[in-house]
Amino acid sequence: MGADRKNIRKIIAGTVGNTLEWYDFAVYGYLAPIIAHQFFPSGSPTVSLIATFGVFAAGFLMRPVGSLLLGHIADRAGRRQALLISVALMAIPTSLIALLPTYESIGILAPILLTVLRLLQGMSVGGEYTGSSVYLYEIAPKHLRSFTVSWTMVGAVFGILLGSGVAAIATGMVPADDLNSWGWRIPFAFGLLLGVSGFMIRSNTRADETDLPPSPREPVRVPVHHVMQHHKPALFRTIACNVLNGVGFYLTFVYLTTYLVDYSKLTESRALTINTGVMVVFMLLLPLLGYLADRIGWRPLLLIGSGGIAVLGYPAFWLLHHPDPTMVILGQCSLALVLACYLAPLLGAMISQFPAEVRVTGYSIGYNIPLALFGGTSPLVATYLIHETHMQLAPAFYLTAAGILAFLVVSFMPSTEDEAEPPAIPAE
Repeated sequence: MGADRKNIRKIIAGTVGNTLEWYDFAVYGYLAPIIAHQFFPSGSPTVSLIATFGVFAAGFLMRPVGSLLLGHIADRAGRRQALLISVALMAIPTSLIALLPTYESIGILAPILLTVLRLLQGMSVGGEYTGSSVYLYEIAPKHLRSFTVSWTMVGAVFGILLGSGVAAIATGMVPADDLNSWGWRIPFAFGLLLGVSGFMIRSNTRADETDLPPSPREPVRVPVHHVMQHHKPALFRTIACNVLNGVGFYLTFVYLTTYLVDYSKLTESRALTINTGVMVVFMLLLPLLGYLADRIGWRPLLLIGSGGIAVLGYPAFWLLHHPDPTMVILGQCSLALVLACYLAPLLGAMISQFPAEVRVTGYSIGYNIPLALFGGTSPLVATYLIHETHMQLAPAFYLTAAGILAFLVVSFMPSTEDEAEPPAIPAE
């Protein structure tokens, strides 16, 4: 029983930062129209909203910077220090947004400060998701690595659901005028509670060999240089495989709500309800499929997932375009199932490509570059494809291409899953 409680504490310590990260993501997106009015007032509501989402997108550009900075700290000074810094970098800006004066109070300084806070959050995101994934990989028993690391994404999806729920409660309980003046701050203030809790959990976790791993035995001076010099194939494989991660997740769970409203003619309420329900199913599938990957190996599930996306991409979008809501649910569930098959073992498989002394840096760069280039831009690309081709099913081809790329890379990827530790290259 004591060992079980200890393992649960480790998983919570690893996932709490991702919950906060994606909580903020959901809150900001849900409240974007109000934030646009408070910080980017304009004669055109569309211009204000574009500026608001532009600040949101700027955070994605900071992800590679965060991956370099926090990856360097994790590989040089230890995982514990990097995990504490990353959760603080997320919690403090989220909390300050709740207190930030609006454009009406301090003028142009308001959107500037909001942008700075979002950039700091983006830097945190660049190291949090990958750093916590490596942490869970390193503390997990060899026979439970995929299962343990899959909880990183469980924490992220739970954060989205929690953020959407808190924002929905706030908008439902607070009168419209009060919501526009001060009520929008409540969900961000709640983020302070999550941040403090996460920092305390990580601070109280001992940095010994049974809890948070210490720094690698022989840290290299410049981890990013070491990765570029000795691990380019692993880095390129990680980048290629995470293209499907970004395109698949953002199309399936971020863009589809808009797609269902604009092209399937569902009401916004019904589209959000379907999306939320499918996300819950997806979240529950992740640890189950992670456990299966530990039994049969990560390669079969990665091939099933990427191949399934390639084969089912077009039929699934055809179902999503169907007027019957039952068919729509079936279409999104089919995408969620094959995507879960791919993402549940992906983290452990990619992490295993790098030796301990550069593991966080290598995986962080390989994850954040494609997420910045293909993840945050997926809704924009999907909209552009529909506009240029005049085909409402055009996003399916983008998704299929990402699936084919991942399938080919995984097919030729060298296996490390049977090794106790990935092979290490001597430190410089």
